[in-house]
Amino acid sequence: MGGMTETALGITTGAVARRLGVSPTTVRSWEQRYGIGPEVRGDGRHRRWMPGDVAMLEEMCRLTSSGIPPAEAARAAAALRRQPDSALRVAAPPEGAATPDAVRRSRQGGPGGGLPLGEVRQECRGLARAAVRLDGPAMEILLQQTVDAHGLVTAWEEVMAPTLHAVGRKWESTDDRYVEVEHLLSWHVSTVLRRAAVTDSRVPAHTAPVVLACLPGEQHTLPMEALAAGLAERGLPTRMFGAAVPAEALRAAVARSGPAAVVLWSQSRSTADSALARQVASTAFGLKGARTTPLVLLAGPGWSARAVTEGMRRPLGLREALDAISALYVEPQAVLAAAAGEYGDAAQASSSP
Repeated sequence: MGGMTETALGITTGAVARRLGVSPTTVRSWEQRYGIGPEVRGDGRHRRWMPGDVAMLEEMCRLTSSGIPPAEAARAAAALRRQPDSALRVAAPPEGAATPDAVRRSRQGGPGGGLPLGEVRQECRGLARAAVRLDGPAMEILLQQTVDAHGLVTAWEEVMAPTLHAVGRKWESTDDRYVEVEHLLSWHVSTVLRRAAVTDSRVPAHTAPVVLACLPGEQHTLPMEALAAGLAERGLPTRMFGAAVPAEALRAAVARSGPAAVVLWSQSRSTADSALARQVASTAFGLKGARTTPLVLLAGPGWSARAVTEGMRRPLGLREALDAISALYVEPQAVLAAAAGEYGDAAQASSSP
């Protein structure tokens, strides 16, 4: 009965906004700016949205989240409603409009939901618009598509990080507004990064890992999660200890895991502990007479160039950190190939009579 009533009478603006995951104000602004309101208007002031209208707004959300400027998305969405069985179709952009692939290749485009983005990839603008309207499903899809299409490093440096920085700047300039936007965006970025940070199970157990840790008092973990995902993409094992690792626990983690490298993240000068970094860099492990120490990477804007001493490096970005760590391993892909060979030999031996 509910479905029949909805089909016959339509639903309110508030109900359609809840279904789309946007605010009623957004729905009303789309109608006022772009003329994509209900096709049939009833008596009184209240709008009633029929299934074809709802499908049109769903398409509007999908297109804007993929990076299409709102005006173009509105034209395409309106065209969808004019097609038969519109609730089940996906509209093509109107003739002359930029396709999603073409728009993605451009670094200019429409606004990013009111965020100070500057000149960025279209995926970044689409992510910003989805974030501002708190559209979690759209953010999840767009983030995963970007990683799949462009790789982890490009996704982080050119889409995730710029959008996070823009939300942070907006938050600082609007008296703590947009906090909810930053939290939801951070959650979905973290979800996609952790999904990517799964090291190939064929990496030999004896391979020295990379220890990743935020210094005591440091809560910013997303850059380290991006590094963990990038290392997994290169087939290198990690041990992620997360936010605000106590000094004693950090020293114990390094001594017990015997890492090839240790990455220490500091977002601000207040958490950059140079003395602790030197202690980590001097931690030795291995057999007597052949003891080694890890390479320590001082990552994040909190570190100064003066903090770098023997056995340390200060990478200026994700790609530089990945390259520095990868150089410690003979050939990351060769490690996987050798492991695959070992597993193949073992499987053949087990199947032999």
